[in-house]
Amino acid sequence: MEALQIEEYYTYADYCDWSDEERWELIDGVPYSMVPGSSQAHQTVSGSLFYQLYNYLEGKPCKVIAAPFDVRLNASTYDDTVVQPDILVVCDDDKLDGKSCVGAPDLIIEILSPATALKDKTIKFNVYQEAGVREYWIVDPEGKTVSANTLENGRYNDVSYTAADKAPVHVLEGCFVDLEKVFGG
Repeated sequence: MEALQIEEYYTYADYCDWSDEERWELIDGVPYSMVPGSSQAHQTVSGSLFYQLYNYLEGKPCKVIAAPFDVRLNASTYDDTVVQPDILVVCDDDKLDGKSCVGAPDLIIEILSPATALKDKTIKFNVYQEAGVREYWIVDPEGKTVSANTLENGRYNDVSYTAADKAPVHVLEGCFVDLEKVFGG
């Protein structure tokens, strides 16, 4: 994920005018090109996480959504931050407008790749924390770990899990993700 080297400031309205041939994220008015394609490991991990969350949420009011799907984190103010997390969970239907999530989802999951790891661990971490995303998971397919960050008093508290764990999803009472299934044992 590389920042476009420009001096201009963009908003969601500008973002909507860009070509669909390339995927972009917009963070604090700065566009970041998204790396095309992803590895087999990334897709396998994403699929397993989505599957487990989808099964848990069946018949419940929360929804799990996979990328690409726009999340407008500050739509009510500057509307200059649009991200496309790998997976998100939204428990307030009013935040879903059919093409995006308007406001902070309850859970965001980013799956690391060499091209996105630094951005996911720093810039996005701070943006999600500031926007009030209640839980942010950083999943490392290579290291077979999950850093689960839960928002408390405006700051993330991190708990790490390995492939041997069943990780609780704090924003979904009674939900646990079997990481052995996610990482393939």
